[in-house]
Amino acid sequence: MKAKPKTRKKVRSRLVKRQSHKSGLPPGTLVHVGDQMMDHVRMTLLDYDEERFDERQLERIEDAYPYKASPTVTWLNIDGLHDISVIEKLGKQFCLHGLTLEDIVHTGQRAKVEDMDTYLFVVLRMLTYSEETRTVQSEQVSFILGDHMVLSFQETVGDVFDPIRDRLRHAKGRVRKCGADYLLYTLLDAIVDNYFDILEKIGEHVEALEEELVTAPDEGTLHEIHELKREMIFLRKSVWPLREMINSLERSESVLIEKSTIVYLRDVYDHTIQVIDTVESFRDMVSGMLDIYLSSISNRMNAVMKVLTVIATLFIPLTFLAGVYGMNFKNMPEIGWKYSYAGFWLITLGILVSMVIYFKRKKWF
Repeated sequence: MKAKPKTRKKVRSRLVKRQSHKSGLPPGTLVHVGDQMMDHVRMTLLDYDEERFDERQLERIEDAYPYKASPTVTWLNIDGLHDISVIEKLGKQFCLHGLTLEDIVHTGQRAKVEDMDTYLFVVLRMLTYSEETRTVQSEQVSFILGDHMVLSFQETVGDVFDPIRDRLRHAKGRVRKCGADYLLYTLLDAIVDNYFDILEKIGEHVEALEEELVTAPDEGTLHEIHELKREMIFLRKSVWPLREMINSLERSESVLIEKSTIVYLRDVYDHTIQVIDTVESFRDMVSGMLDIYLSSISNRMNAVMKVLTVIATLFIPLTFLAGVYGMNFKNMPEIGWKYSYAGFWLITLGILVSMVIYFKRKKWF
């Protein structure tokens, strides 16, 4: 079953965030730009080291303040950005710059990393794929890397970090043995790895669409090509800035990132390049699909016109003979012949058969 068409207004809203109500305000003014996807802010805190692990849901943001001076690694995840007071309190307690807080609540940010001396601010897009509508959904995720602490901000509940939480709970791998910078790496790696899952599903859609183009393209196929082309533009817009962001993070001289973590960040960079190459390949394939569709429709029209032309050509001499002997002149000698009617049909059929044989030899049909 083909996906239901989306309106142009809905497509544009994914590419451009409305921020007219923010125009003219001073820098650092916190105004939530984006959709409110939750009624209440959800705050989850994970505190751990190699020996111990603690996970809890916080009712108030103030409950996270004591962990600022903790020697263990703390990961505070906040789901929901519409409550500005929570972001303001957190920024004041952890000494976050006003422009950083502004970028956190403005959900239309480009992927980037900023070194603010005492912390690193990282923002990128987390993508999900809807099987029902065959569309890519995007969510902004922001990270604050501080000394022994990672703060993450998401627009809604639900992410790709469950495997990391499981590794933390059961002390799998080296994440419990390393610092906050390694935790940030694992979170970034989970987001980038999820891109491959999305590209795999898009690849299956592309292959199915290619097969449909070859067998029986119709107007629905053209609509799917345009929808897929929009998805690739949206995906490219989300993924391309990631390369520069990971590269800047890898080359950062911040003391918050250990040298041992740089190697892992380089691996994320390699994965990012693979994602971008795949996206570009899909874009070229989708662009080629439109040409294939137009060629297929043109070929089908040419085949129809060819058949009609052959039929019209076959009847031209027959129409001529019928017109000549339909004039009813008195001095037409053939009218008085005994076998004139049968002779007319013999000549007509002979011309018709001769032309068909000639056309087949010429391979015109």
